[in-house]
Amino acid sequence: MLTTNLQASPYLPRQRNFPTETTTELGRELDKSYIDIATRVNERIIGLYPINFSSITGEKWYFTSTPQQSLRQVYNFTSTGSIPHGIQWNAGIKISPRSYGSFTDGTNWFGAVYADSNPIPGQVSFYVTPTNIVILAGAGANPIVSGFIDLEWLSNV
Repeated sequence: MLTTNLQASPYLPRQRNFPTETTTELGRELDKSYIDIATRVNERIIGLYPINFSSITGEKWYFTSTPQQSLRQVYNFTSTGSIPHGIQWNAGIKISPRSYGSFTDGTNWFGAVYADSNPIPGQVSFYVTPTNIVILAGAGANPIVSGFIDLEWLSNV
């Protein structure tokens, strides 16, 4: 059962009865319908994953009374090492736990784990510093031919 506005907000009414008596009533109901549709569409996650620039995800996170906007950018990599992320790092920045990555050895694709600064045996992982995304390969990890990191962060933008 939906109990709060946040739980109910993404859903549109399944049916709407438009008045047939007057055009004024119909116009009012069409305006309300358009506002409902626009609101629900704008509350959805935006499926854009740009490389070389950040985009708004459409998500808002409520850690304080002021919601924070979520941003995302995709970064390519071809080996271990550091990738400058270009994020304006400040006290309001929080990296989303949904940041993730994958890579290929030229044949198969594998996940790159968002982890810490210690390489994980058998895995490729990454972590984020104030200036870089750092890609690590633990002992026995598959070789990296190419891959990507989807980095999402929260900002007061």
